[in-house]
Amino acid sequence: MTNSRKFPNEFLWGGAIAANQAEGGWDEDGKGVSIADVVRGGIISGKADKVIDPNKYYASHEAIDFYHRYKEDIALFKEMGFSLFRTSINWTRIFPNGDEEEPNEAGLQFYDNLFDELIKNGMEPMVTISHYETPLHLVDQYGGWENRKLIDFFSRYCEVIFNRYKDKVKYWMTFNEVNNMHKIPFAAGACRIEEGPDKLQRVYQASHHLLVANAMAVKLGKEIMPENEVGCMLSLSAFYPHTCHPDDVFGAYEFRRRSLFFSDVMLRGKYPSYTNRIFKEYNIHIVKEKYDDELLKDNTCSFLAFSYYLTSTYKSGTPIFESTGGSMGYENPYLEVSDFGWPIDPKGLRYVCNELYDRYEKPLFVVENGLGAKDVIAEDGKIHDNYRIEYIKKHLIQLHEAIEDGCEVLGYTYWGPIDIVSAGTGQMQKRYGFIYVDKDDEGNGTLDRMRKDSFYWYKKIIESNGELLYQD
Repeated sequence: MTNSRKFPNEFLWGGAIAANQAEGGWDEDGKGVSIADVVRGGIISGKADKVIDPNKYYASHEAIDFYHRYKEDIALFKEMGFSLFRTSINWTRIFPNGDEEEPNEAGLQFYDNLFDELIKNGMEPMVTISHYETPLHLVDQYGGWENRKLIDFFSRYCEVIFNRYKDKVKYWMTFNEVNNMHKIPFAAGACRIEEGPDKLQRVYQASHHLLVANAMAVKLGKEIMPENEVGCMLSLSAFYPHTCHPDDVFGAYEFRRRSLFFSDVMLRGKYPSYTNRIFKEYNIHIVKEKYDDELLKDNTCSFLAFSYYLTSTYKSGTPIFESTGGSMGYENPYLEVSDFGWPIDPKGLRYVCNELYDRYEKPLFVVENGLGAKDVIAEDGKIHDNYRIEYIKKHLIQLHEAIEDGCEVLGYTYWGPIDIVSAGTGQMQKRYGFIYVDKDDEGNGTLDRMRKDSFYWYKKIIESNGELLYQD
């Protein structure tokens, strides 16, 4: 525990992006087509095409051209003082179709170069192995994660990148927000699952394959790079009961379990007992192989990483809506909302950290937290985003409170430190960054980078190890 306004000395500060939202270069150097490459308008609100339509605009195809400009961007991250930078490896750069026997060397070399540049500039790379970038071929040919064969394809992919980057990457996460299988199965599980009587059966069966693949990755990690850490990553924004009515209280509790089911298996090593009733009531039958349960038990993740953007409330009988920031139910009258309608609840971050650490007693990483806003260039040619500064300040103060509460939190990577394509809407105008990128929603712009006011503020927060959060 800390005894001052500072964060622990070993606390890791940084930022986070995803390859499909930043890199561009979608068909360069042997890269194959991923599920992100056929999505327009965002993962939830957009449409996933069967194939690339040359007459349509796909924001991710160029994104912010990080593929060619990463050295320039990393220099800016260094200027802010990052000690950790989270990104993903695009699976289709390594195995273009996903089922090849041999990897694509050009893709491997790109990430060698990227990680070398990060390390040279004093940053620890943190890697998401699968961040909504499953090869499209694995959807079309095999049906995505509903097919058990993907466990072998994913394991081969992990074996290649673990061997290649074991001396460069210490922190790994298997699947980004894997609990989003319920609300966005195409993104989280590469499954084209529509509403219907068999939806839950298909979602849980695909989820089982993802959980076994996660355990296999942990096992490979122990064998290939025993000094490194393999963790899991979930979307874990909080869900409160809307009132003290017992139906609201227990309904919120049950809804929360839908997300925690994944971390329960990944961190505790077995299916929790409450799934027995779920499977019975919805007539769900999970097909397992003989050694699946043993594999899950013996290969649990070493840390829990999560995204936190918002909180919402559960009112019995009210529909639940989905967003990339988390599930949204009944409006909370005590909270303000962002430009894009997301409730802002800094204290909820402290609540979630305590909830998760009490439940699992394993280290935590806050790897996504940020404010999407419609930034405007002022008459002086600058972006004065005090609203973003206030958002982050309040959340970091509550994160520090969670550490004081006894939660072991290893680091914080703000999402995203540079403007990137929104996963939820496919827009550029939904901007999160400390760094502005000159590009609009139609793909026009110079791609030039510009520091916002928040850039200089976050730099000072890192320099003081959080102490300046408590000064006006």
